[in-house]
Amino acid sequence: MNLDISTLFAFGAMICWAIGDFFIQRTTRKIGDIEALAFMGLIGAIALAPFVFEEIELLFELQNILIIFFLSIAAVIGAVLNFEALKQGKLSVVEIILQIELPVTVILGLIFFKESLSPIQATFISLIVCGTFMIVAGSKANRLIKGVEKGALLAALAAIALGFVNFLTAAGSRQISPILIIWTPWFLAAVLSFLFLIKRDGINIIVKKASKFRVLIIAMGVFETAAWLLFSLAVFSNSLSITIAISQSYPAICLFLGIKINKEEITKQQYIGATIALVSSFILGFLS
Repeated sequence: MNLDISTLFAFGAMICWAIGDFFIQRTTRKIGDIEALAFMGLIGAIALAPFVFEEIELLFELQNILIIFFLSIAAVIGAVLNFEALKQGKLSVVEIILQIELPVTVILGLIFFKESLSPIQATFISLIVCGTFMIVAGSKANRLIKGVEKGALLAALAAIALGFVNFLTAAGSRQISPILIIWTPWFLAAVLSFLFLIKRDGINIIVKKASKFRVLIIAMGVFETAAWLLFSLAVFSNSLSITIAISQSYPAICLFLGIKINKEEITKQQYIGATIALVSSFILGFLS
């Protein structure tokens, strides 16, 4: 693997995603899912706004509108599911389950971008899926329903949605603009979320929450914005499969944060599954 600028962007996305998800978990538990999505979208939209003014006209081309429309839907669904999974479950467990996002993204890249996957890459992707299953089953693998780790199903569904987000982001980055394809869904998510919150809670409650937890909200927004921007820049000139393989090593950092800072406990089976998934993901990134 050559450490060109695209590869460095992918590693940067990996680090920012890990830290961003750590703050997402804390923020959603303090203010709620929709609130976190609203503020994250607002911060991202404001931060990137100065860089998109000259490209706004691209939004009005039919083929671009279709990509942005489907990306926005997938992004909102994936974000809400992801936030709720982090809110309910353990950071160390949920982040590993999100590794399902990797094979989904790679498969979409193979089908639509005509990218190739070597047998050894396919082997490590299979190991990631196997390790993920061991985590989802929790400590009671023989009990299909009661043994499922809390937040695991939501995390799995979020991973599938985020796989489509990754694919559409790559397509939009190449066809439209790496920055505009990130800014537009975040702007729409912020507008829709705030309209919902204003109708449900009123402006005063929203402002009160923002003021009380401003540090968490800002940290979440900054790191998530940086992560998606770096990912979009990486896939602009690099293979989607290679980029996602590298960036999806971020749960290794989340695992450390969950255990060391949140004092979370996971079972021996989950440790084994996490090790298989994380090591396979890391090796896959370098093999790519």
